Amino acid sequence: MRKIREVLRLVWSCGLGHRRAGLSCGIGKTTVSEYLRRAEHAGLNWIQVQEMDEEELERLLYPAVDFGQQPKRWMPEWSEIHMELREKGVTLLLLWQEYHDRWPEGYGYSQFCHLYRKWRKRLNVSMRQHHRAGEKLFVDYAGPTVPIVDRKTGEVAQAQVFVAVLGASNYTYAEATWTQDLRDWTGSHERAFRFMGGVPEVVVPDNLLSGVTSPCRYDPDLNRTYHDLAVHYGVSVIPARVRRAKDKAKVETGVLVVERWILARLRNQTFFSLDDLNRAIRELLTDLNERPFKKLPGCRRSQFEALDAPALRPLPPEPFPFGEWRRRTVPPDYHVEIEGHAYSVPYTLVGKKVDVRFGAETVECFYRGRRFASHRRSREAGGCTTQREHMPVSHREYAEWTPDEAAKWAARSGPSVAGVVADLSSRKPHPFQAARFCAGLKGLGKRYGMDRLERACERALDIGGVSYKSIRSILQKGLDRLPAPEQESVALPVLHGNIRGAEYYQEEARPC
Repeated sequence: MRKIREVLRLVWSCGLGHRRAGLSCGIGKTTVSEYLRRAEHAGLNWIQVQEMDEEELERLLYPAVDFGQQPKRWMPEWSEIHMELREKGVTLLLLWQEYHDRWPEGYGYSQFCHLYRKWRKRLNVSMRQHHRAGEKLFVDYAGPTVPIVDRKTGEVAQAQVFVAVLGASNYTYAEATWTQDLRDWTGSHERAFRFMGGVPEVVVPDNLLSGVTSPCRYDPDLNRTYHDLAVHYGVSVIPARVRRAKDKAKVETGVLVVERWILARLRNQTFFSLDDLNRAIRELLTDLNERPFKKLPGCRRSQFEALDAPALRPLPPEPFPFGEWRRRTVPPDYHVEIEGHAYSVPYTLVGKKVDVRFGAETVECFYRGRRFASHRRSREAGGCTTQREHMPVSHREYAEWTPDEAAKWAARSGPSVAGVVADLSSRKPHPFQAARFCAGLKGLGKRYGMDRLERACERALDIGGVSYKSIRSILQKGLDRLPAPEQESVALPVLHGNIRGAEYYQEEARPC
């Protein structure tokens, strides 16, 4: 109205033309003409306009239009419309068509949508988002922790509070855990699914390190174990964007409700175990889910039974087999270490990076998505678990070369080989030294043949050269193929009167 009053002043009092008055007020010439036309139609002049307030001037220039008696239209029950929209496949157009079929003289589609959106603005912030039944489960941890006192030592530990909220019904689950680590994080998900009796389509977590290893707005990297949990239950995990609380507004509100209606009511109680705390939380959780809504009919439980429960998918028959993942580079001894214990992998993977999944009972090794090894979990610190097929042939044979096996092999190989082994065993202080010597003989047998080895051992016994190097030298020089050397006879001393003895040449015995 101030601009209209200024236009009338410039034209009627100052005598400006329509174009110049429009330029002065920042409006077009046509708009100036329209203002003047309405003022003349109302029979006004500048003196009268000066004495009027803006409300009276507006009433005279823009009088209300009487459209006659309008038929009364039936107003939909917007809370019911709001609940219907949470069903899968239900749209405002479909609901308006059903409304129009019942009330043909009712509102048109555009006015129907306008009135619904206007009504929806009066709801709480937590109710403004539109969620399909059984579609999303929002999860997070509450900020406050709950102290638990050790009865024996008096030490106080802080328990974390996990909260999960279904999008359509606001049905809430809460429990206490010792930590926010991976085992507690996945375990809380499992118990939340069992509490709700089914599995949603999507889980929306915060960017907790136990769930998301590398946050990204478009392609976040999930923790491998958390991803395994999602695969096991057949859900999609869509983490909230970093510093975007509205992406998980449901659970933000759910956390606030849990803090006010559960944790605040437990603030004066002392708990001595995690089980005691969770029992108290479950009792108050029932009261929370059955507390009536303020602006909508029913409560969280009734909305859950009507909306989410029928839409949730069934739980899998088996619980989730928890297992953590580690990435390891295979060392030269082809054993990867997990929590102080070494497990073998095929020796062909030495120098390559493998993924190791270890649970309560098993340890599995994967390379490029394919499993190459599986072991039973061992708690022996500093120990080693080796499978025979993972070893090279040479390592496998050496590992199996015990003193008993060496003796059996020597007996099968020939009497001379057995004699060499027996002679060496009597001279070596430790039986494994003889076994190692036998391993060397076995290698010579593979290289030169067992017949030549037998002859070489026979020659070594004859010349008293029972050693690995001596036998190897005989084979290298081909001495085993030559006839055995004849033993030279030892001449006996000749006894004769003309032969001087050793005493003759002694200085003190020589005659003068």
